[in-house]
Amino acid sequence: MDMKSTILIALAASSLMAGNLANDAKNAGLVPIPSSTTQLLKLTDNPKNPITNNKVKLGEKLYFDPRLSRSGLISCNTCHNLSEGGDDGVGPATGHMWRHNPHHLNSPTVYNAVFFGSQFWDGRAKDLEAQAQGPTLAHPEMAATKEHIVAVVKSMPTYVTEFKKAYGDNVKITFEKVTDTIATFERTLVTPSPYDSFLNGYKEAMTPKQKEGLKTFIQIGCASCHNGVALGGEMGAFNVTATYKYMNVGDFKGDKNGMVKVPTLRNITETAPYFHNGMIWNLKDAIKEMGRIQLGTKISDKQATSIEAFLGSLTGKKPHMMIPQLPASTPSTPKPNLN
Repeated sequence: MDMKSTILIALAASSLMAGNLANDAKNAGLVPIPSSTTQLLKLTDNPKNPITNNKVKLGEKLYFDPRLSRSGLISCNTCHNLSEGGDDGVGPATGHMWRHNPHHLNSPTVYNAVFFGSQFWDGRAKDLEAQAQGPTLAHPEMAATKEHIVAVVKSMPTYVTEFKKAYGDNVKITFEKVTDTIATFERTLVTPSPYDSFLNGYKEAMTPKQKEGLKTFIQIGCASCHNGVALGGEMGAFNVTATYKYMNVGDFKGDKNGMVKVPTLRNITETAPYFHNGMIWNLKDAIKEMGRIQLGTKISDKQATSIEAFLGSLTGKKPHMMIPQLPASTPSTPKPNLN
């Protein structure tokens, strides 16, 4: 057999193996972000709050505007930093007056949150529109009131004009309309990755080590919880086979049934620290701890390294954006309150 034939056979075998792996992934419940814009919109749009360019542009400004907070210092981007992993990179979420979350809860990423079946660690919000209302009013976070937020927006003619462009001349600017607009922007924060390209048919999108890691990920059972488009985002049982070693940090025990939202694995290489209370900083350690408490499996160093390689393929391409230029405050804009 000549060299050319040998190479062709090897390439064919490699392509067949990649095809089988993609099928195994889909059979395990793993779903890629669609490559089609039309199909993606079906997953991200909210019929009750349709995505439009004017809403997205306005929502982006509101997302970055710290004046919506009581102190005038904290914006949505403070805890969900779009310049990196869409989170804040600290253990407990930290907000107004430098207070930590009273339950020692970690800020989840906002990237790809549109794919989550529920929002917050206890799943109490069904969608991004409901979720956006929480942090703005929570005293350990932005500590604002509905009246403050509406007053801030209405005090600036530019914002009023942009709300009319987004919703029509008869729009009534309310707290709910402001948070709905922020949510519309958040619905566009999708990060397709090499993993998605692989499952969508581009067999060379992932490296051999990443493919081997995907195989390990499926075989060990990680996909039993981390599945769907988000590779997480649904409510699941926690401490299934053992107790998380930092369970005593904070008082969070899940929802009324003890269920906890499964965090997305997308961009996980950029979202340390891990777990609901942000107590594990090393990704390999997090993988091993999940195996122990969720699967009853002692994951070896070799297996953890393999899975970590796969998780690297989930680091996606972030939407291109520039820091928006916010309208200037006016004499009627509420003044910052640092207390």
